[in-house]
Amino acid sequence: MHSAPLPPVSDAHPDVTAFFDPATNTISYVVRDPASSACAIIDPVLDFDPAAGRIGYASAQRIVDHVRAQGLQVEWLIETHVHADHLSAAPWLQQQLGGKIGIGEKIVEVQRTFGKVFNEGTEFQRDGSQFDRLFADGERYTIGTLEAFALHTPGHTPACMTHVVGDAAFVGDTLFMPDGGTARADFPGGDARTLYRSARRILALPPQTRLFMCHDYGPGGREIRWETTVAEERHANIHVADGSDEDGFVAMRRARDATLGMPRLILPSLQVNMRAGHLPPPDGDGRQFLKLPINAL
Repeated sequence: MHSAPLPPVSDAHPDVTAFFDPATNTISYVVRDPASSACAIIDPVLDFDPAAGRIGYASAQRIVDHVRAQGLQVEWLIETHVHADHLSAAPWLQQQLGGKIGIGEKIVEVQRTFGKVFNEGTEFQRDGSQFDRLFADGERYTIGTLEAFALHTPGHTPACMTHVVGDAAFVGDTLFMPDGGTARADFPGGDARTLYRSARRILALPPQTRLFMCHDYGPGGREIRWETTVAEERHANIHVADGSDEDGFVAMRRARDATLGMPRLILPSLQVNMRAGHLPPPDGDGRQFLKLPINAL
């Protein structure tokens, strides 16, 4: 885990539009520069019916419709990490709207791990070359006139990044809403202690920073929510609030993770998302297949 300095305090206030996908409890975002038509799309969802092996684009089309209605120019398609619960729509959106697909540079570790799990051949490149940009810890980029920063926040996966854009931060699965705590850390390459330190790194951002979640499951039956602040998380997060103990968190997280089943779409998701959202290459007849490794996870 790297330790680049946190980005400077910013009073820039990007416009953020959320798109909730009830099938996977995922929230995707369009992040707009108020001073221009430039925007970024974060964590877009491709519809997938595992029983039929069929993909669809209704969720992604909502984003296309919004971008076109607002007259926006897509500069980036950002993946906060290699998702295990949904397939990425980034390549399809890139075809429709343009933009560069970016992810954290530690994607190469994920590709090495799951290239073995899925018995991918040598034609599967494990160097991140399927993506247009690999972000290093602390790396700066722009969305129109907005400065954006990528922070390495691993623990859930090795490649997790938090993207800070002005006064907004997109935390992926590292944090949930205060009553949800944090994500699991038991996937290959995950680590509970690393996750705790990443969460506390995010909570070192200015208290007024808006935090946007990648998932929400409505604990206790409450309505779905995806926006909070650093101050609220530091005060009330049930796992990593101020005063929490790292060793206690690790013990809790490991015990809790041992009770969890695998996400419903983990096997198709990983195969597709480690390829930047592209399906595996077709066979000689033009057919495409996803693998189902037995007892691999």
